[in-house]
Amino acid sequence: MRVVMFGYQTWGQKTLQTLIDSRHEVVGVVTHPASDQVYESIWADSVEDLAREHELEVHLARRPDAILRKQIHAWNPDIIIANNWRTWLPPEIFAHPPHGTLNLHDSLLPKFTGFSPIAWALISGAEEVGLTAHRMDGELDTGDILTQASIPIGPRDTATQLVRDTIDLIPTVLLEALDSIEYGTARWRPQDLRERTFFHKRHETDSLIDWSWEASDLDRLIRAMSDPYPNAFTYYRGERISITEAHVSQGIYGGTPGRVFIRENDGMAIVAGPNAHRGRNHALVVDRLRTSDGTDYAALKYFPSGGGYLTSGP
Repeated sequence: MRVVMFGYQTWGQKTLQTLIDSRHEVVGVVTHPASDQVYESIWADSVEDLAREHELEVHLARRPDAILRKQIHAWNPDIIIANNWRTWLPPEIFAHPPHGTLNLHDSLLPKFTGFSPIAWALISGAEEVGLTAHRMDGELDTGDILTQASIPIGPRDTATQLVRDTIDLIPTVLLEALDSIEYGTARWRPQDLRERTFFHKRHETDSLIDWSWEASDLDRLIRAMSDPYPNAFTYYRGERISITEAHVSQGIYGGTPGRVFIRENDGMAIVAGPNAHRGRNHALVVDRLRTSDGTDYAALKYFPSGGGYLTSGP
């Protein structure tokens, strides 16, 4: 089939490479200009560079406009494939090809519609993540599902590892979907939108640690904000520190949330939880942290003894 690919960052590059390696003909590539926005500079493999390396025609756009619509008509694709295209596409584009537009979204729709789905899935305590190929419609990630693949979330997985694992699913999910469309065997499933969960873009504020959360929730937050993401952070005696490695304590610790309490094995136990004063909660044991100047510390080097509080501001 004649394919136009809309995509950006590593997700888009992996999708384009899959199409280049397939029997399908890539007749055009649409991508965004490079950005230094924090979440767009992490998984920053270039769709544009890969397309030009293979002498494919490239159109750069921040959002669709009349010029892009005219270009789509000129390319005359059988189908559009989209992965990590960052703005809404109008029906004049997504419905133009005979087979419409197939979008790849890195969650198991209808769960985790929207933004940063891997991070939000891990934070929320989901048991698995995955990749969905679905038909694009006029709303965000609501179209009929064609193919899906899932990966279980392990007890110590980070968002970084889960992103890599879901990116590795792209060839299998995409090519299975294209085969079924081309050969007329596609079985589209409407989404049950009563089951939809819709998450917003992450902001720096979302990574500020709230010590009234259960330690297990904080552990997932810290793993979701693993390097190279902006780490979960807190303040200690006026200094901002990022928690880069932690785990749930073996012991039960009571008191006031945020109290730097006592050594447990090789880490420092921080009192946490909504009912910490009742002495029923596990603590979060900090293993490693990073100061605002970028220096990494083992927790017991930074906290040689208990005392003081981790807080929400300087």
